[in-house]
Amino acid sequence: MMTNTAVAQEFEPRIFRDVMGHYPTGVAVVTGRAPDGELLALVVGTFSSVSLDPPLVSFMPMKTSKTFARMRECDSLCINIVGGEQEAEMLSIARRWENKLDGVDWYMSPSGNPILKNSIAWIDTSIAEIVEAGDHWITLCRVHDMEVTNPVSPLLFFQGGYGSFVGTSLIGRLSHEILPAIHAAHSAGAQLEDLAQTLRGEVAVFAAVSDDEFATVYHSMAPGTSPEHSFATRFPIVPPIGDTYMFDKSPEVQERWMHKLKDPSEEILETHRRRLAIVKENGFLIAHLPEEGSAAYEQMIRATNEYKKARLTPAEERAIRETIGNTTVDYEQRELLDEERYNVGSIVFPVKDPGGEYTMTLRIAQLPQNMPGSVIKEWIAHCKSVVNQIEKN
Repeated sequence: MMTNTAVAQEFEPRIFRDVMGHYPTGVAVVTGRAPDGELLALVVGTFSSVSLDPPLVSFMPMKTSKTFARMRECDSLCINIVGGEQEAEMLSIARRWENKLDGVDWYMSPSGNPILKNSIAWIDTSIAEIVEAGDHWITLCRVHDMEVTNPVSPLLFFQGGYGSFVGTSLIGRLSHEILPAIHAAHSAGAQLEDLAQTLRGEVAVFAAVSDDEFATVYHSMAPGTSPEHSFATRFPIVPPIGDTYMFDKSPEVQERWMHKLKDPSEEILETHRRRLAIVKENGFLIAHLPEEGSAAYEQMIRATNEYKKARLTPAEERAIRETIGNTTVDYEQRELLDEERYNVGSIVFPVKDPGGEYTMTLRIAQLPQNMPGSVIKEWIAHCKSVVNQIEKN
C-alpha cells in the first residue's frame, strides 16, 4: 500500500522566483484614503477573484509593506486593474515611498478612493479578513461596487518583465489604423522607386502600429541590394530604432522608450536624448558604419526577423531588445563636409501621416560607400522632397 508523504524541501529564492515567474500574473493598484486623509496606493501582482456568493476578491501584500499597514485602517479600498499602457504609471507608484499618486490622473470611486483614469476596471471593496501566509498577508475583501471603464489588454508580469503580451490576432485588428499610412506611402510609390534607383540603395517606409512596434508599409530595392540585409516587415521600437517616431512624443513616452534598454547608463540616455533633439532640429539622422562595414547591421537584422516569427515570451523579447541595443553601428552625428568621404549605413527621416502626426519613417540603407559629403547632402535633399510628396497624399 502506497502512502503520500510530504517532504519539505529548501529552495533558493532565485529558483523559486524563476519557476513561478513562468506563470503570468495580472497587475493591480490598490488605493485607499487613510483616516488622516492621506491618499494611499499599493502595486500588487497577486490580485484574484475568490467567490461569487458572497462576492469576494483578494490580494496579497508583503508583511513589510508600510503602505498596507496604513491601508488596514481604511474603511474601504479600491482595486484598479491596470492596462498594458500603464506600465510607466504603475512603476512610478511602485517606486515612491509617499505622495504616490502625484502626477497620476485619477478620479473618485463611490467609496471615496482613487480610480486611476486609464485603468481597465475598478472594484470598490472593504477588508473582510486578513490571513497570515509566510512573508505575505492574504487579504480577503468584500466587493461593494465595480465597473469596467477601459476594455483594453491588461498589464501582466511574466518571466521577470511587464507587458501586455498582445497576441497577433489583436495586432491584426489594429492594422486598420495604419491603412492611411499605407495609402500615403503607396501613393508616392513612383517617387520612392525613383529614389531607390537614383541612390542605388534600399528604400523603406515604416509606420508605427503602437509605441512599441513598427510595420513596413513600403519597400523598394535597387539592383545590387539584398533582402537579406533588410529589416523584417515588423520589428520593435527599441533604441536606437525609433528616434524618428519618438522625437515628437512626450518626455514620459521618450523615457519609457529609452529604458527598454537593459540598465542604460546616463551617458547612453543622454546620447539618445541628443539624437531626439537632432531629429527635431534637422529632420533626419545619419548612421555611420564602423570598421566592420555593413556587417554591423547583421545582428540587428537577425533580431528583427526573430521578432516577427511568432508570439514571443518576455525573456525572448528582452533578448531581442538587448541585441538591437548592442549594435556597433555608429549613431553619433557629425558635420558633413563636402570633400570628406563617409561610409553611411542608413539615413532616416520622420514623416507625417495623413492625420498630421509623425508616425511614419522613411529609411534609406544599403547605400554606396566611401561617398563625399556633397553627394550625401544631395541624397538628403532628394529624400526630403519625397517626404514632402508622401505628406501631401
